[in-house]
Amino acid sequence: MSDEKSKKAKKEAQRPAKEKEAPAEKAPRAKGPKVKVVARMSTMYRDQVIPTLMKRFQYSNVMQVPRLEKIAINMGVGVATQDAKMVEVAAKDLEAIVGQKVVITRAKKSISNFKLREKMPIGCRVTLRRTIMYEFLDRFISVTVPRIRDFRGLPDTSFDGRGNYTIGIKEHTIFPEIDVDKIARIFGMDITFVTTAQTDEEAQELLRAFGMPFVKRQEVLETPKA
Repeated sequence: MSDEKSKKAKKEAQRPAKEKEAPAEKAPRAKGPKVKVVARMSTMYRDQVIPTLMKRFQYSNVMQVPRLEKIAINMGVGVATQDAKMVEVAAKDLEAIVGQKVVITRAKKSISNFKLREKMPIGCRVTLRRTIMYEFLDRFISVTVPRIRDFRGLPDTSFDGRGNYTIGIKEHTIFPEIDVDKIARIFGMDITFVTTAQTDEEAQELLRAFGMPFVKRQEVLETPKA
């Protein structure tokens, strides 16, 4: 036993001074209740949109009121057939816009006329839900749409008949997150607002209640016949 103790003592003596030092104590974590951030549009939907739609369509139950389910954004990069790196550039720009990881889309089959090969990266897409969805909607209506050149209102004919609305953006530089001086190329995108509405009229009233600036149409009054 004495030999084993002496060997342990020699090993301890041979260890460097840094190893003998006690490990540094971790800083104590701040105690307190976690603060849950609620999107402004989420509060607006609960306090303003639901009462407005219930009065407009005479719903008997709150669960009948349509709601925004998700926002799907798709960005196609046609120039990727000549330069595959453009897909990565487009993906970084889209991530900067939405604040979420995007998915690279690939070709399902080869098309020789378009110089397209199977599984070639040709674009990127992302789906937003819950808080991130409402924050994107808030920025899109309040900041992005007013930056569109020669803006006269969003078209009200882009509904698919099942309560979903799709709008095409020609230039992604309208988003304030994009620095025009640092972009390599201008990309377009399709933004789809998926709702639980059963009709296009209900979906349009839902988006209008959020503040979506649809085009204003002038009503033509019929002249009375003599």
